Amino acid sequence: MSKTSIKPINRVFSCAPMLDWTDRHYRYFARLMSKQALLYTEMVTTGAILHGKGDYLAYNEEEHPLALQLGGSNSIDLAKCAQIAAERGYDEINLNVGCPSDRVQNGRFGACLMAEPELVAECVDAMKQVVDIPVTVKTRIGIDDQDSYEFLTQFIDVVKDKGCDEFIIHARKAWLSGLSPKENREIPPLDYPKVYQLKKDYSDLHISINGGIKTIEEMQSHLQHLDGVMVGREAYSNPFIVSEVDAQLCGMEPRNLTRHQVAEMMLPYIEQHLKQGGRLNHVTRHIIGLFQGIPGSRGWRRHLSENAHKKEAGIEVITQALSFIDS
Repeated sequence: MSKTSIKPINRVFSCAPMLDWTDRHYRYFARLMSKQALLYTEMVTTGAILHGKGDYLAYNEEEHPLALQLGGSNSIDLAKCAQIAAERGYDEINLNVGCPSDRVQNGRFGACLMAEPELVAECVDAMKQVVDIPVTVKTRIGIDDQDSYEFLTQFIDVVKDKGCDEFIIHARKAWLSGLSPKENREIPPLDYPKVYQLKKDYSDLHISINGGIKTIEEMQSHLQHLDGVMVGREAYSNPFIVSEVDAQLCGMEPRNLTRHQVAEMMLPYIEQHLKQGGRLNHVTRHIIGLFQGIPGSRGWRRHLSENAHKKEAGIEVITQALSFIDS
């Protein structure tokens, strides 16, 4: 059992794991705006952790509370990775049972695992045996033509019996063939009432909802029925919404941060990144939506897009871009 101390996690709001998006630069940025949000890594495969040449578990200490989302279906490998992650200080391990891409299916993980609840349960059990941090599952409401409520509850029953007491439910089913991952986030209809019913029938479980959530008001509405909300694309494309979470959803005193302040708070981090040999656009691609809907935002976006990728680009590109925004 890992010796990692268990840190209390507020699970009311979380930023969804998004491949190529929720890297450590985005997570640092999001943490500046919310102390309470639970942040998730991109999905990391067990193969990358165990056999890859890079450090796929690197993060900034400021990111806590931080969950690692794992992709895999080999219980032994998942247990090894969970143990490594716990020793590295992660606050939660999440198993991906929701991604529908062909690449993921070929590796026998992601949404296709909904058809194998016993295997998912085995994987959860193996991880729980070696860590003392929470092990959770993110899944869909169904796959292909297996989209009945009974199919969903059978999955939940089998997995919860091995000790999983928190599920994040993307309120769409996934089509395992015929739709791209992007289309699978948009075309299958949302079915929020099915997730609400799940909470009614499993009151002992912590159930969070994901999918199509765009406003604080929508989040508050979902929280009338459920324990938590997970937001993905809106928290990325319109990131300043994350600054409202602590006060509006978690009952904390408002910090009254401005978008300008958040941009300025990023500058020391960006300077350090550049000193370590990083490129400016590694970070600016995540903050380009900071001023969405604000006069001058087009100039901000254009200046960053046209200049941040240049090899010599430095912190001045940010300050120049800020000059386009009405103060």
